Amino acid sequence: MSHNIPFPDPDLFQFTRLLNKDEQAYFAKVQKTLQEKIRPAVGTYWDKEEFPFELLDPLAEVGLGELEFSGYSRLLKGMIYAEVTRADVSLSALVGIHNELIVDLINEFGSTEQKDTWLPGLRQFRNIGCFALTEPDHGSDIAGGLATTATPTDDGWIINGQKRWIGAGTICDFAIVFARDTTDNEIKGFIVEKERDGFSAQKIDRKMGLRIMQNADLHFENVLIPRENLIPGTASFAQTNILLRNSRAWVGWQGAGVQLAIFDSARNYVLDREQFGKPLAKYQLVQEPLSRILGNAMASYGMLAQIAWLQDNGGFDMVHAALAKATTTRLARESAAAGRALAGGNGILTQYELSKLLNDVEILYTYEGTYEINSLIVGRAITGLSAFK
Repeated sequence: MSHNIPFPDPDLFQFTRLLNKDEQAYFAKVQKTLQEKIRPAVGTYWDKEEFPFELLDPLAEVGLGELEFSGYSRLLKGMIYAEVTRADVSLSALVGIHNELIVDLINEFGSTEQKDTWLPGLRQFRNIGCFALTEPDHGSDIAGGLATTATPTDDGWIINGQKRWIGAGTICDFAIVFARDTTDNEIKGFIVEKERDGFSAQKIDRKMGLRIMQNADLHFENVLIPRENLIPGTASFAQTNILLRNSRAWVGWQGAGVQLAIFDSARNYVLDREQFGKPLAKYQLVQEPLSRILGNAMASYGMLAQIAWLQDNGGFDMVHAALAKATTTRLARESAAAGRALAGGNGILTQYELSKLLNDVEILYTYEGTYEINSLIVGRAITGLSAFK
């Protein structure tokens, strides 16, 4: 049903006007692809916990496999991540991890041979990598507790250990595995191709959200890799922390983008649905939560626009990423609950998207540092006292 809406675009504060003309044109091109080709197609895959491989081509066609090489501003990149999230949270996780943690790591810290081997395929989504850091017994304390080991030998490196919750772990061509060098106790990064003997991956089933993303348990049992598979720029965990800081900001953009999806779905539903002879959207108790959802989204965008400015102009630190990620995902949780409630009984059906978004938001609230851990990072920065080791 068509509606005469004075402000149809959920970007009520017109953040796109902060982009230059070339960036605005690119943003519009990507947005069109995501809304017309991606968003309508993902629901069935989400229901079945399957990955839509055929959607990788349209993502690649608009450059989403090589955002890190685009030369665009951090603001545009962030707004693109938000738009992918608006189309589907799982695919936004794939696009974000791909760019922020795989492509960027190999480009910044990899050897010439590693770049030549992997970057051409990655840029077109012909290859997929996974970022294997989290372990079954070590999540928030991974820096101090990482147990996977790498032992140098005359033939190369022997990798032993386990990883958990690894996105794209069952569909990847290679894993970037973080392991502790048994000779100097430093955490280093290694490329481990999926066909290596002793490397296995098992899909984690029955997730409540992020169901398109193929999270996995990875197992490494005496996996021999060549000496040149060590990523030379990851000689200590300090370099990895820089990537984690940037990826935490990216998840903040996910928290903003998913709220646009919630607003879209909720507004469309209440405009189309009639009760007691008039559209639901005409009732005061419906208009208030709808405006609150959009207010949460615009507040999130405002915070992240300043994050992008800090990234481009200097001064960006982990405390900024942590506060942005914690805040936008907390607001997204509130928005998701309000949006689902607006659809009443239909709000529990994935065909109306709102229950899908509600479940996906729970994952955003939890991964890349839980809300609580990110709050403690902020607390340490603003008091000078650490509540955790």
